[in-house]
Amino acid sequence: MTVLYDKVTLIGLGLIASSMGHAMKKSGLANTIVGFSQTKETRDMSLSLGFVDEITDTIEDAVSDSDLIVLSVPVGAMAAIAKIIGPKLKLGATITDVGSVKQSVIDMVAPHIPNGVHFVPGHPLAGTEQSGPTSGFPDLFKNRWCILTPLKNCNKEASARLKQYWEALGANVEYMEAEHHDLVLAVTSHAPHLIAYTMVGVADDLGRVTDKEVINFSAAGFRDFTRIAASDPTMWRDVFLNNREATLEILGRFTEELFDLQRAIRRGDGDQLFEYFNRTRAIRRSIIDAGQDTEAANFGRGSVE
Repeated sequence: MTVLYDKVTLIGLGLIASSMGHAMKKSGLANTIVGFSQTKETRDMSLSLGFVDEITDTIEDAVSDSDLIVLSVPVGAMAAIAKIIGPKLKLGATITDVGSVKQSVIDMVAPHIPNGVHFVPGHPLAGTEQSGPTSGFPDLFKNRWCILTPLKNCNKEASARLKQYWEALGANVEYMEAEHHDLVLAVTSHAPHLIAYTMVGVADDLGRVTDKEVINFSAAGFRDFTRIAASDPTMWRDVFLNNREATLEILGRFTEELFDLQRAIRRGDGDQLFEYFNRTRAIRRSIIDAGQDTEAANFGRGSVE
């Protein structure tokens, strides 16, 4: 594999960054991978895991002379980081991010990027409920999508190279306008996460159901809700606060659909329920056909001993 960037800096060393590091090592995409995290424990652990070549004690040293800088931190932290590193970025460098919200990230980061440095916002649609540097693995992005939302005046060569980089990590890449990205993700990720958090919270609040019953008798639906609801609290807090308009729009539509289904159940309208469930089942089939999930029994978890 051809080296695409001589020096890559990963700021924030959780699931996404560690997976990027492992994938870069596997594919030989960078000569040097530098990592930075606020905590010394995370920095030391990342170095010992081998997905970075160097660790720095300061964020300024981490970005010094770097060709690609990846912001892999909660959305709410990006403005402060961009303000610090902006003056330290070398001419011709590319800076990107992996945040689940794009317009807010652009608003926070772009004002701090100097002329001659290329800002190409990005979002890999890959992840697990795990977090931290030990959770990463090189095939996380394989056959997953990465959306790039370059600004209108973005350098086309820098954007094309970042696209090639993500493809080399195994991802499918698509360009999209930031505002449209935020609406799409409100449908496919943000609102579903909020619903999962809410359903788990309802079970926790329901006094007539004991903790033991919730844990022991968790059928697949609720169990999968708890998997989603185990995602990083800081990241998701920032996602909802920074994509509030799109999320609220989708939640409004969800509420209308939910009320409609409530009325169908109350009326005993089996035909409406059957037609609705058939339509949504077809969407599940299209996701499997697109290779974005498996139809293996039990969602491919394997047997439980």
